Amino acid sequence: MAAPNVCQPSAAHLASGRVNLAMLREAARREFLDLLDACAGSKAIVWDDQLTGPFGLIAEYSLLKEHEVDKMFALRSGQLPAANVQHIIFLLRPKLELMELVAENIREERDSGRREFSLVFVPRGSLLCEKQLKDLGVFGNLSHVTHFGLHLIPFDSDLLSMEAELSFRECCLESDYTSMFDVAKGIMTLQSLYGIIPEIHGKGDCARKVADMLQRMQRELGNVQSCIPSSIDSLVLLDRSVDLLTPLATQLTYEGLIDELYGVQNMYVKLPPEKFLPRRQGEGPQELPTEPKRLQLSSAEELYAEIRDRNFNAVGEALSRRARNITAAFEERHQARTVGEIKQFVSRLPHMQTIKSSLATHTAIAELIQEATRSESFLDTLAVEQEFISGIDTDKVHASIEELISQRQPLERVLRLMCMQSLCSGGLKPRTLEHYRREILQAYGFEHLSTIFNLEKVGLLRAHIGGRNPFPILRKSLRLQLSEVNEKNPNDISYVYSGYAPLSVRLVQVLARPGWRSIEDVLRLLPSPEVDDRQSLPPGLAHRRGPGGGRDGESSQRVTLVFFLGGVTFAEVAALRFLAQTDDGNTDYIIGTTKLINGSTWLKSLMDIF
Repeated sequence: MAAPNVCQPSAAHLASGRVNLAMLREAARREFLDLLDACAGSKAIVWDDQLTGPFGLIAEYSLLKEHEVDKMFALRSGQLPAANVQHIIFLLRPKLELMELVAENIREERDSGRREFSLVFVPRGSLLCEKQLKDLGVFGNLSHVTHFGLHLIPFDSDLLSMEAELSFRECCLESDYTSMFDVAKGIMTLQSLYGIIPEIHGKGDCARKVADMLQRMQRELGNVQSCIPSSIDSLVLLDRSVDLLTPLATQLTYEGLIDELYGVQNMYVKLPPEKFLPRRQGEGPQELPTEPKRLQLSSAEELYAEIRDRNFNAVGEALSRRARNITAAFEERHQARTVGEIKQFVSRLPHMQTIKSSLATHTAIAELIQEATRSESFLDTLAVEQEFISGIDTDKVHASIEELISQRQPLERVLRLMCMQSLCSGGLKPRTLEHYRREILQAYGFEHLSTIFNLEKVGLLRAHIGGRNPFPILRKSLRLQLSEVNEKNPNDISYVYSGYAPLSVRLVQVLARPGWRSIEDVLRLLPSPEVDDRQSLPPGLAHRRGPGGGRDGESSQRVTLVFFLGGVTFAEVAALRFLAQTDDGNTDYIIGTTKLINGSTWLKSLMDIF
């Protein structure tokens, strides 16, 4: 098995925000390394596939080797690969289906009698899993059974994720709120590092549950109060079910489109390798590599930090400007005459080479995206989305959806448009919904009847059986659609979807100024309760800022943690960053989420066939 993110670069960029998230990463690293050191001797780690990416962001392979980790394997059935180690550590999510594999591995290895076995659950232990291991007859072979509370992983200087892929499904479909407990534990960890968050606002059932858990956990601490000044002024908990529409729309930021087209996992993306071959003159055809090009996406890369949140229509111009600047910078070597001038040029050369390499990479990515976004099918889909958001042709069977079904396009692409039509029309007419259901079952198979049922249960699809459609009121009151959008020099968050302003981010914007009391009537149109809680600060800490939060004393610049319960898109992240950068913005935002999603991955999590 390949080491998780072996080439993990420096995490210095995590410390560049108003709140130093490198502290959170360092705390997780220390706890994990202490856990490894508790297992004496040489070690092999058997990884749950879903954990290698997140762990690669907190502990690179070279660091693990320093702590006697000699081998790493993926959890598979049967016998483990040969390894001359004293200790085998299973690092797993608490999933019952994984316990069968653990039992198989232990049975194959225990006959040698020369190794110890340990099991580490992430992010919490499970008595049910332990019982299954006892029933399978291998629990007694484990010398250590513990858990590692990796709840929130810093992805960037303003972005945290739990990477809980099925959190929305578990909460809204299965009524399993375990992931919300993990959210509360993660926020408690943040408060232990950055001080108590005085204000808690939110919207949605899950938001209410998390807020209640936080209050209970705080009470359980009793007199053990944090003496760390608050670095975060307020917490906003947003239930994904409050804004089901936004993830379905096609993201149009650079980072959002990379995710839509190629999928971003743990801030890494895999791209077609042929676009990244070095260009060599005078040579014959090059043999194409078989492995995809794997790239990390973060603000550690200067150019990417500049263009990631731009609308894609503005990216080409930014890349061209950078190309001209770097060409001019290299030409300066011809003007260098003195030793001092030559020395100055040479000192800038590494940075210039880095920018040049980054420019070549993102030019290649932009070309890949442009090929897709100029296609007829992509443009047709965008046009249909704009029609639905505008309220056009939402009351009947749509020809474009029928055509996609007849062509047997990917089911999630069909479902995205169907669900958008339903949400924008306040529900589909019963005959329209029944027509879509019948067409899907005939084209994709009757096993997808459960998929349709799941979408209806979580509110993405429903039949309109009378009553008022709330979406036109929301669209007008919250300015969710703007007819004129400056994509290159935006003045509103709607640029991230070329005209549609994410409802979730608009709610955050209104909360910051003038406050939700100004839209009480509008909020009643959205499902579930509101949250408006306070957490008391220890005496003397009310007006002080903590580590990474600026100087002591009152600050006009507030820091708000916006936590999306059930997933967030890169376009919404870009919109929040835009709010923080606007001239009249008085708030910096940290974005937390259970999972970074796009419409397709989100809908796949609701399917019973993966």
